[in-house]
Amino acid sequence: MSARSKVGPVSDRPTAAGDTKGRSQTGPTPARTVAITNRHPRLRVPRAAVARAIRVLDEQFQILPGDVRHLSLPRTRLASLKSKIKNRKSKIQFACPAGELSLVFLTDPALAKIHGDFMGDPTATDVITFEGDATAGLAGEICVSAETAWQYVGARLARAHGRARGTPLQQSFAAELTLYLVHGWLHLAGYDDLAPTKKRRMRAAEARAMKLLQAAGAVPEFRMK
Repeated sequence: MSARSKVGPVSDRPTAAGDTKGRSQTGPTPARTVAITNRHPRLRVPRAAVARAIRVLDEQFQILPGDVRHLSLPRTRLASLKSKIKNRKSKIQFACPAGELSLVFLTDPALAKIHGDFMGDPTATDVITFEGDATAGLAGEICVSAETAWQYVGARLARAHGRARGTPLQQSFAAELTLYLVHGWLHLAGYDDLAPTKKRRMRAAEARAMKLLQAAGAVPEFRMK
């Protein structure tokens, strides 16, 4: 389960301990600051690789024309996207809003507290996305639970192979946690998953985004100690 909110964000920007900033220096998109906060004591976050993954999404992900009318966006931004559609084969780049993007890696209890504080539901979840403020140069904030990703892939591998450890577990964990970041990024781009039709569009967009990252060798190698 994921959640999206217009309230927030919650990180200690701009000078939070443990933050790092990665700027895109090349490509057609404007340079973006990616502020990364790791509050999970066992998680290793390859910060430069995470910033690169966001850069790949910013520069290469494209919204399909058929997705536009299903996006949850302000009217003016939605109209701007629609104006870029020339035909059914048109694809729209630069999906995520410009500005600083904050990524926060948390424990299950920490994300559950945010879930309760901001959305009235104190249960654990995988991703919470906070919309930003364009006037302040903020794209938004994506909060993810590293524990949820670790537990999910561990249980999945155990069901499939009777055990869950070593390299396969770490690789699957890295892909799962990256998927959570992709999910949050897509929320900021306007994708939603509350209704069945929109959820199908979101899942297809997630698959396209992960394929881009895999093709670029840009899936960060997250590790849990």
